[in-house]
Amino acid sequence: MTVDTQEKKIIEDPGIDQGAAKLTPEKIAQVINTTLGTENLARLYAYTKTCVHCGLCSDACHYFLSHDRDPKYSPVGKIKNTLWPMIKNKGKVSVEFMKEAARIAHTECNLCRRCVQYCPFGIDTAFMISTVRRIVHKLALTPQYIQDTAHSHAATMNQMWVKEDEWIDALMWQEDEARDEFPDFRIPLDKEGSDVYYSVIGPEPKFRTQLIYQAAAIFHEAGVDFTMPSGTGWDNSDMCMFTGDFEMMGRLKRDHYESAMKLKVNKIVMGECGHAYRSVYDMGNRWLGWREMPVPIIHSIQYFYELLMAGKIKVASTIDKLATFHDPCNTVRGMGLHEMGRAVAKAFVPNMVEMYPNREHNYCCAAGGGVINCGPPHKMTRVHGNKIKAEQLKATGAELIVAPCHNCHGGLEDIVHHYKLDMEIKFLGDIIYEHMVKTKAVEE
Repeated sequence: MTVDTQEKKIIEDPGIDQGAAKLTPEKIAQVINTTLGTENLARLYAYTKTCVHCGLCSDACHYFLSHDRDPKYSPVGKIKNTLWPMIKNKGKVSVEFMKEAARIAHTECNLCRRCVQYCPFGIDTAFMISTVRRIVHKLALTPQYIQDTAHSHAATMNQMWVKEDEWIDALMWQEDEARDEFPDFRIPLDKEGSDVYYSVIGPEPKFRTQLIYQAAAIFHEAGVDFTMPSGTGWDNSDMCMFTGDFEMMGRLKRDHYESAMKLKVNKIVMGECGHAYRSVYDMGNRWLGWREMPVPIIHSIQYFYELLMAGKIKVASTIDKLATFHDPCNTVRGMGLHEMGRAVAKAFVPNMVEMYPNREHNYCCAAGGGVINCGPPHKMTRVHGNKIKAEQLKATGAELIVAPCHNCHGGLEDIVHHYKLDMEIKFLGDIIYEHMVKTKAVEE
């Protein structure tokens, strides 16, 4: 495999560069000191005082491993080049320093938390990098592409600027398409008292509409009593969580929960997205100060597993290709769904081989944490920063990658293309829909 070499260079980004032009040293110090003095102070203090600079986190990071073990790409190296100088100098850092901190925090860390598995003290470097992003957000230094997406969230409550009529049209379109296969197929809207409220992420009605069809077809075959909302709340994604705009993150999560509560559903089932699960299940509800989630939430990995184990979906055919399972960071390190995901995948793709390392030690796709959402200017930063993932994939000899996460698909597709790996990538929903028994379908 060809090894790419790339000198680290400054990439122009209007969001960072234009924001920096408006900064003063006084403004930087005020924002840093206010943020560090009032938000998550105890947790941040514990981490900064506990770290002994041992460097054991280095081998956890795909950027470090992909850049010939360059120390500046190690998790502790990134903290030394961002957060620690802010603390040590009591916020007295330069504009150029903050520009570089913004680039490091947003494009050289996926918040994957693999480093937590290696730290002897369990220090969460992703939390510390998120604190840097929070400061960057307050200073208006966020990269342009992801900030534009956050603006879309603020204006439309979804990341793709999908208007209400466009959302409903997309569902009606998929319902009409599916009736050729399932004559009595429906995608119920605003059905009160349903067992399941199904939520997706913004790109599905925009670019991956077939995933809505597939999930609804699986629910239809399984006899699931489900509904989807006609208004806002359907998009469970959250770029604001990644930009550090926690106020907007709270608005998004409240809208998501309240739309489900309004319909009096029993639970929310989320589509195959990792970061959205983290936002709704973990960070969003905590920011809102809720002790418990007002509506139970499960990821589609778990729900597909439960349907399969209950015999509500059955295997009609299997895939003969050699396949491997990619563990998404937020559903595996964040929630421990690795065995459920494998059980579903192996039912339909019995010829599976493991990547090494795997499960909670699997390498990140390099797209998550909002990095892919920073757009084309930073694409090669993440692609070159994950050569180790390409090597891991190639070593399996697999033809198919099962990856139950949207961002993972985007990241893996770029890696497969750049490093010339002849591998196909599928969601669990793709596989289940294509190979399940369809008792309610029209015979061909």
